[in-house]
Amino acid sequence: MIIHPICLVFLLTILCSSCGRDRDTLRQRKPKVVETIADLGALPRYVTDPEDNPSTREKVNLGRFLFFDPILSGSKDVSCATCHQPEFNYAEFLETSIGVNGRGTGSKRRFLDPNDIPFVKRNSQSILNTAFNGITNHETYRPELAPMFWDLRAKGLEEQALEPIKTLEEMRGSGYADHQILEEIIERINKIPAYNELFSKAFPTDPKPVTRVNLAKALASYERTLIATNTRFDQYMRGDSNALSTGEKDGLNAFLVTGCAKCHSGPMFSDYKLHTLGVPDTDNRAESDWGINQDYAFRTPTLRNLRFTAPYMHSGKFTTLDQVLLFYEDVAGGKILNPKVKAGSIDSLATHMDVNFKDISRIVEFLNTLNDDSFDKTIPATVPSGLPVVGL
Repeated sequence: MIIHPICLVFLLTILCSSCGRDRDTLRQRKPKVVETIADLGALPRYVTDPEDNPSTREKVNLGRFLFFDPILSGSKDVSCATCHQPEFNYAEFLETSIGVNGRGTGSKRRFLDPNDIPFVKRNSQSILNTAFNGITNHETYRPELAPMFWDLRAKGLEEQALEPIKTLEEMRGSGYADHQILEEIIERINKIPAYNELFSKAFPTDPKPVTRVNLAKALASYERTLIATNTRFDQYMRGDSNALSTGEKDGLNAFLVTGCAKCHSGPMFSDYKLHTLGVPDTDNRAESDWGINQDYAFRTPTLRNLRFTAPYMHSGKFTTLDQVLLFYEDVAGGKILNPKVKAGSIDSLATHMDVNFKDISRIVEFLNTLNDDSFDKTIPATVPSGLPVVGL
């Protein structure tokens, strides 16, 4: 076929123009941003209290008793510590928890028979270091605004503390409506002389100190003592270059290069934002968990003390860190493990990650430098209600 000279000139003009546009596009395309160690950070050594709830020894003491006392549950059978156990980093070694109408602890916990109470909706998050939830580098930390829960539905430990008490499957049970249970709890506590004395010492300026507000403040004050701020990574960030091994430093670099720190950033290794990842649902519930915005988006969890807080993700579907990282490798490769989540809704921060099998062991080695087992695990021998400590 013979091409007319005029047509040839026209085609060459188009091709050159296209090449020019491609070169312009390449020049305009933003280079890949790789986070650095400056995007992470050591935790503060000390906790910041809200202005309206400064910590005192008396508040912490009261809060500890309340945390382990089943008096706060509708049927007096579970406590906060049922799903947040000291030996498991104040989390629980179950995919999703059994709250009311259950018996036993850990893997031995079972529902009583008969039972019409569902499993808790989501995996029990650790309370350890929640005193730092939402903390960022180079910004003033406001504890009253700290993001809480997998769906960010509460701010601050004071607001968070009362939500499990009001939730059917966690602590309330079916004997009380959600708008009745706190009034019932306060009435119970008022009838116990030891608690009246403890509340009076904790809140000496209140003529009637046993209130739901003070209940929340006492629980929050205790929870702010549950911190682990001296991991080897923290020591490294504070200037001890020998705190991490060569392999762990390689793992830190892999963590940054693969894109993990785009969401797992700051001193708590979390941006505290909601992301849609397509994590599989738990089999413990019949219904799918769509999330608070009906888009399967859940909050980035902290990566601190992961050794003690398996299983992982909001549904507790992954039992090891290797499984979590393999999941991210699948997501980046276009594989979606939750059939109810559409490909177009997966967060681009996850699809653009570059996690490879060869990186996984190195990253896990680094993540193990974020463990600190020196936190308070004290469990009171008895609680003022006289009920079994922790619960049934």
